Amino acid sequence: MYTHHFKMTAQPFCERAPLEMILRDERIEQGLARLAFFANNGDIAMLTGPTGVGKSTLLKLFVSDLPPNRHKCFYLHLTQVKSTSLLKLIVLAMGETPRMGKERVFSQILDYARNSDFQIILVIDEAHLLPDEAMTDLRLLLSSAFDDKPPLRLLLIGQENLPNRLKRIQHLDLLHRVTVRYQLSPFTREQTVAYIDHQLNKSGASDRLFDGEVKNHIHDCAHGLPRQINNISTICLLNAAARKQPKINERIFHDAIAEWQLS
Repeated sequence: MYTHHFKMTAQPFCERAPLEMILRDERIEQGLARLAFFANNGDIAMLTGPTGVGKSTLLKLFVSDLPPNRHKCFYLHLTQVKSTSLLKLIVLAMGETPRMGKERVFSQILDYARNSDFQIILVIDEAHLLPDEAMTDLRLLLSSAFDDKPPLRLLLIGQENLPNRLKRIQHLDLLHRVTVRYQLSPFTREQTVAYIDHQLNKSGASDRLFDGEVKNHIHDCAHGLPRQINNISTICLLNAAARKQPKINERIFHDAIAEWQLS
């Protein structure tokens, strides 16, 4: 494996990186600041961005930073289901058995949230795929006039078309309750270089393992998306290790990118 060839102590460019491998760049810090405000003061937060931009990484850091004695998060990503099924999935995530009938499942979620010693945060990933009825029911979970504060808080995570979904007239009530909105952008060129260097250093390798111009090429081919940067960088490392080369130069990069573009 290339980690042995390059004498690395850990694998860089992982899809699901451990917390200690994550670079808290400016984009991430800005997102964390907004989500921290939402966790204590908001009703709904909306996190959007293109596929592979790092929304899951931001979510992972947000959850890890929450005081465990004050907040409890429940995560769902199977969103292309009917509203009743989504409500049942929420109940199952809470560790309970769903009751019979939609109205009873609805009440079950609210009872759990109101009786909990924790502030409940419901995280809905792939929210842009939610059916209209499910969006309406999620809004109703937060909208009781008799609660001093919302029984639970809702974090919607999705692709860039999610805000347009919420602008439809039937979802304006939900949109108007969004306290925090954050669009996670791709890396700038400088951020890409810093990210590659960070991953290499955290894995026990030198940031000189990749030629400087190669890092710029990776940024251009990946359009600043961390997931694609990971994929291209990994293929470069594999190609270099297979050829027993000590570093990734432009020739290694061009061969690797030709292989990557076949997929």
